Amino acid sequence: MSDSTNALGAYLRARRELVTPEQAGIPDVGVRRVPGLRREEVAMLAGISADYYLRLERGRDRRPSVQVLESIARVLRLDDDHWAHLLSLVAEGPRRRRRRPRKEVPPAGILKLLDSLDQPAFIEDRYFDIVASNPPARALSPRFAPGGNQLRDLFLDPSVQALHPEWRNVTECFVANLRQAVGTDTDDPRFIELTGELSLASPRFRQLWGRHDVRGQIGTPIKINHPQVGEMTLNRERLAVGGTEGLQLIVFHPDVRSSDADKLALLASLGQDTTERNPLVNIVDD
Repeated sequence: MSDSTNALGAYLRARRELVTPEQAGIPDVGVRRVPGLRREEVAMLAGISADYYLRLERGRDRRPSVQVLESIARVLRLDDDHWAHLLSLVAEGPRRRRRRPRKEVPPAGILKLLDSLDQPAFIEDRYFDIVASNPPARALSPRFAPGGNQLRDLFLDPSVQALHPEWRNVTECFVANLRQAVGTDTDDPRFIELTGELSLASPRFRQLWGRHDVRGQIGTPIKINHPQVGEMTLNRERLAVGGTEGLQLIVFHPDVRSSDADKLALLASLGQDTTERNPLVNIVDD
C-alpha cells in the first residue's frame, strides 16, 4: 500500500524513525536497518502487541482507539500539533474530495488595508502562493510579487536563500506549516503539483518532507540579510482573512525605535525611488 493511500502508516513510520533509543530510554542493541526505533520497540513502549502496531503501519487497521493513539504519541514524543495531525489521519469513513479554486480572491476591504500599510505586507494562501502584496513588501523582496510561491523561491532561488541567514530553520518551519495547512487533503491538485515539483528539484525539501513534521503557523521574529540595507530582524505576523478559506495577511514590522526600523524605512524609500524611475521593476516572471 502506497504512502498516498496509507497516510497514517507513513506518518507513524516517519515519526518512529526520528526517535532514538536513547530518547526512548531503552538500550541501543543490534544493527538497525533504519534510524530511530524499531516497530517492536514502539509496540513494547506503547503497551500494545507488535502485530497490532505492524497492522497500523501497513494500513490494515485504521480505527485505533484514542487510548492506543495516546500511548503511541507518548512514545513518538509528539507535541500538540503532531498529536492533532495524528488524530486527523485516523479514518472515519471516506472523505469527499473538495474542489477549490486555484486562487482565492481576497475581499476588497482587506486589499484596501493592505495598500494602506506602511510595513511590508502581503496576502498568501495555504500553499504559500502570493495572492497580493504592497510596495514595501516588494521592496523587501521582488519575489513577494503576486503570482510567486514562497516555498518554490525558498528552495530553488539562490537570491531568496541569501536573504535568510537562518535558511535551514526557515525551511523547516515552512515545510511543517505546509503539512499542517493541508492536513488530510492530500489529493488536492495544487498540493500534489507543488510537493511533486519540490521533491524532484530540492534534496533539502525531500529530506524535510519525509520527516512528516507538523507545525502551526504563528507570528515569529525572522532575520533578513538584505543586499541594500544589511541584516535586520523583523516580526512576522500572520492574520487570518475572514470570509476566505486559508488566506492570511502577513505583516513584517520592526521593533519601535530600533535600528531595524531605520533600515526598513530606508529600504522603503529606496524602493519608492526605484519604482518611480522604473515602474516595471516589481514585475516578476514566473
